[in-house]
Amino acid sequence: MSVPLLEFRDVDVFYGPIQALKGISLTVNEGETVALIGANGAGKSTLLMSIFGQPRIARGQIFYRGEAISHKSTHFIASNGIAQAPEGRRIFPDMTVEENLLMGTIPIGDRHQKEDKARMYQLFPILEERRAQRAMTLSGGEQQMLAIARALMSRPKLLLLDEPSLGLAPLVVRQIFDTLRTLTAQGMTLFLVEQNANHALRLSDRAYVLVNGEIRLTGSGQALLVDPEVRRAYLGGA
Repeated sequence: MSVPLLEFRDVDVFYGPIQALKGISLTVNEGETVALIGANGAGKSTLLMSIFGQPRIARGQIFYRGEAISHKSTHFIASNGIAQAPEGRRIFPDMTVEENLLMGTIPIGDRHQKEDKARMYQLFPILEERRAQRAMTLSGGEQQMLAIARALMSRPKLLLLDEPSLGLAPLVVRQIFDTLRTLTAQGMTLFLVEQNANHALRLSDRAYVLVNGEIRLTGSGQALLVDPEVRRAYLGGA
């Protein structure tokens, strides 16, 4: 039996007296795309950030490749194969596109810098056109592409994506998700936190529904797409 790439076991997280996550148990297996959907404020981003210890979990355990990482440093986690494209993108606005990409190599060093940069430009051709521009001059969609590309520059085994469609036009959202499909076809393991349930479930092998800090439903992406409760709550009843 294979060991999950990422595993939460009965994880609780608090912000002061407020419990944000309650007994969370989930797994992400190698080569899978797993989505976590839920309403704004359900605890999705907290769950993702807890992987890096921000915030630290209060109870339970998080495992990566069978090793407990709940009390490891952020640098240790990043240099051992987990990368994140965070909510709000958080690019370096005064740096050029190319300089932002190079920041992604910090966890692993610059040995593969040239070939990986070429791969990012193949994956996101617009970034090559904009490579000398300051990141603040990019559109929202281009900034999201840059955030994903920067994360990929660390050659992760697991890519975490926090709300990649947030604030983007529908056409750009489709472009982003088409690129994510390309990554999955290449064998990348994705853990996707997303309010856009339609796109997330169509992309994912499996998915979890988070409600008020608790996992309420789980199943294949296709099964949850047709689940009446999910359709009513997250797909506008369509």
